[in-house]
Amino acid sequence: MTHMSKNSVYGPDIYKRNEHGLLGNALYSFNEDGSVDWRSMIKDNFLYPNKDWFEARKKPIPSSTDGLRDNQLLIMLGGIKELAKIRGYSSVNFDIDNISDGYVTAKCTIEWDGNYESSITTYTDVANATLANTDAFCAKFLETIACNRAFVRCVRNYLGIHIVGADEIDKSKGANNSNTVEYDASSDAVMFPLTPSGSLQKALGENRGINSFEEFKALLRAFWKDNSYRPTVSGEFTNEEKEKEMSKEIKSWKSYDDIPAKECRKLIAICKNS
Repeated sequence: MTHMSKNSVYGPDIYKRNEHGLLGNALYSFNEDGSVDWRSMIKDNFLYPNKDWFEARKKPIPSSTDGLRDNQLLIMLGGIKELAKIRGYSSVNFDIDNISDGYVTAKCTIEWDGNYESSITTYTDVANATLANTDAFCAKFLETIACNRAFVRCVRNYLGIHIVGADEIDKSKGANNSNTVEYDASSDAVMFPLTPSGSLQKALGENRGINSFEEFKALLRAFWKDNSYRPTVSGEFTNEEKEKEMSKEIKSWKSYDDIPAKECRKLIAICKNS
């Protein structure tokens, strides 16, 4: 990983970009392939331990983020906004749909500025806010919560950030588990959360007849055995070390919510095409 030095500039010059589309005053980290390592650019003060992850496994909650994996962390909205600002965008738009009383979905579309990695790109993601996944206070502002969640998801999925946003998590104090499949009593149709993990559950049921996380883990073992699937891991490893890290990543998934959005999309494609 290499770094670009930060320059001491002030005022409007802070926002000037060079010929590569990068801010001249930002300290960048890069992957071996030359792309920006956005994960490494998240400041520590925007990260904190995911209390729910540790409580669900009856483990003590760490006092710091040192040594924690991405799926054990949460990132604040301020950290997401800072990454988006550094990356550069020209517009952010929201489409809000009040599906029913107490259920709002928001679609966030961001037009990203062009840089040396890609030309001008439009990226869209979706999130929801319901009476079942917000606390009593936030339930009064479902549209705002849904928009914040969609924005966080749009930014981090576009930049390849696998740390869940603090705004995305279920704040209902366990009143409704996001891994629980909901049913429409009038039609017996299965309803899944409008998230990458929810889409994965839907694809598994429709294409593989899988209806539990235990069955999914068995399918993962089969995918691993026939080399159909390997998760993406960051870092420099020997081939043997990389296999161990990938296996460790999969074993860390204790529920669908633990699976990064990027891995959900890869698994959905495998389920539908193989």
